[in-house]
Amino acid sequence: MGFAAFAGHKYLNLETFKKDGTGVKTPVWFAADSSSSLDSNDARLYVYTIGVSGKVKRIRNNPRVKIAPCDMRGKVLGDWVDAQAQIVTGEEDARGVRLLNKKYFPWKQLLDFFAKFRNRQHTVFVLRSA
Repeated sequence: MGFAAFAGHKYLNLETFKKDGTGVKTPVWFAADSSSSLDSNDARLYVYTIGVSGKVKRIRNNPRVKIAPCDMRGKVLGDWVDAQAQIVTGEEDARGVRLLNKKYFPWKQLLDFFAKFRNRQHTVFVLRSA
């Protein structure tokens, strides 16, 4: 199945799920891992967020998510796809940050600069086909 529908898009709409099953949709930046084709089952998408965000808490409780390509306001531009989210650390976190920095230059660097003043940590998670 893979993530071929996300090629050429800047945003994806990420739906995470509360403990009661209610979905919460959020447009986010993402970067594809270039080591595998987006249309393969091995495709991975990296997403960056603030470490204490609600979506991180929801992913820790339930890694099942739905994603769809969207515009910056969250308007869905394609079909929803089931995926699994996993919070990453270490080298995989660094790889995701590098990919996101490259794709969103210079906006990502500005975001990181101002986040330092607010003492905010980031979280990177990877999305894989469900």
